[in-house]
Amino acid sequence: MVETPKTPESSTARRNKRTLVGVVTSDKMAKTITVEVTRLVKHATYGKYVRRRARFKAHDERSEAKMGDTVMVVECAPLSRTKRWRLQKVLSKAVER
Repeated sequence: MVETPKTPESSTARRNKRTLVGVVTSDKMAKTITVEVTRLVKHATYGKYVRRRARFKAHDERSEAKMGDTVMVVECAPLSRTKRWRLQKVLSKAVER
């Protein structure tokens, strides 16, 4: 009996990782940035759109993101107690003052 080799599609399919776009609010930690993601949610009763925000800690290996930059972060395996995201790329730099 000859076994057929398994193809990557038929074995375990990897799930797509979530990506979020947000603004860096802190870069004071070593190799870590805090990213604030803002979204609009419609209020259930009044129908008015309300801003909701969430803050995530993300791993920044090369310390390339600075405060005020717009960045894209991707979900990853836990790196510490609070870090579950990794910097994918810097979308736009903050305006110098």
